[in-house]
Amino acid sequence: MERFILSELIKWKESKYRKPLILKGVRQVGKTWILKEFGRRYYEGIAYFNFDENLEYRQFFEMTKDVSRILQNLIFASGQKITPEKTLIIFDEAQDCPAVINSLKYFCENAPEYHVACAGSLLGIALAKPSSFPVGKVDFMQIRPMTFSEFLLANGDDKLVDYLNCVEVLAPIPDAFFNPLYEKLKMYFVTGGMPEAVKMWTQERDIEAMQTVLSNIIGAYERDFAKHPDVREFPKISLIWKSIPAQLAKEHRKFIYNVVKEGARAREYEDALQWLVDAQLVSKIYRSSVPGLPISAYDDLTSFKLYLVDVGLLRRLAMLAPSAFAEGNRLFTEFKGALSENYALQALQNQFEATPRYWSVLNPSYEVDFLIQRENDVFPVEVKAEDNLESKSLRKFKEKFGDRIKLRIRFSLANLKLDGDLLNIPLFMADYADKLIGLALGQK
Repeated sequence: MERFILSELIKWKESKYRKPLILKGVRQVGKTWILKEFGRRYYEGIAYFNFDENLEYRQFFEMTKDVSRILQNLIFASGQKITPEKTLIIFDEAQDCPAVINSLKYFCENAPEYHVACAGSLLGIALAKPSSFPVGKVDFMQIRPMTFSEFLLANGDDKLVDYLNCVEVLAPIPDAFFNPLYEKLKMYFVTGGMPEAVKMWTQERDIEAMQTVLSNIIGAYERDFAKHPDVREFPKISLIWKSIPAQLAKEHRKFIYNVVKEGARAREYEDALQWLVDAQLVSKIYRSSVPGLPISAYDDLTSFKLYLVDVGLLRRLAMLAPSAFAEGNRLFTEFKGALSENYALQALQNQFEATPRYWSVLNPSYEVDFLIQRENDVFPVEVKAEDNLESKSLRKFKEKFGDRIKLRIRFSLANLKLDGDLLNIPLFMADYADKLIGLALGQK
């Protein structure tokens, strides 16, 4: 499978400012695989150390902070060869050993000739603790579930990806490309982007195996909930997690604690919710009152939505059957557009540094699904799960903030088109939103 993050890893390897790397991402998203594949392709050797499988390795980091002694002990214990500049050193499952993470400071300061990458399934939790990593001494990189474009490559649809990469004009996509892309997108909504689930469909064409994989991943995540240091938080984390499909099934998808449990209050559940955010299993999208800069300055911290890390996991958690494959547009209208919004958010997070927000007002009710910050501009984004293109909220947003907004964006099942200041992007082109917005601004 091709993962686009590989190009970022190559830049890291070649940078003269390279520091030890921390690769973040949820369990089973492909962290270990991509680091090993990166080492196989671009280094003479790999030295791999798993601190979950080999608990005794942790002691080497707790005994000393001398990099040469640490490496010597690792070499003797494992029999692996480590050559400066030529070996990629991988520290895996390091989240339960703070000494490993802290050692990265000394690799940075005293042994920059060694190329070190660190990964772990719950590193986000460890890094949320102020004392767990050396500030300014490491590089960070995020690996997310496979994008729709990566899914297409895994499915053997290289020509469709080549076509999408070559789009330089905001003109309708010909049916010869539009129709197969639409059909493949429905497949992606069912499988999601977790690599093993993608493999079960693209290589094995086994729906039941794909379902089992997604169930197993969800089960692994739910077992991880018990790793919260306060055992009393475990049932709260589980309740929030299982409530997400119900939260997103509402017409207005604002997170409501009462949906988690009747009578639940924010102060009782905020630690459990933050654990899910730190673990990167969910994305917390705040309501924004005004499309100003920086976008974070206008957050309403009391109003937010929660989305899952992957659209396929959301479908499985919601118990929506894969039979939606054969049910035309029903896949996109079932679950009231939640799948489409989750998918669109994943695509936006891969392209824009700032976390998207959303905008809403009451009496009368209007809501714009996402606000994105691109360079020094904020753009409203609406996600239409159907081919009904009426955009009352986008119109209202333009009425209120028209002088600030250069372009409005709508993801839908309609074709690519720029209509005045409204850019319609087919859902299957969500991975190219940044490029298409650039084309639209240039055309305007």
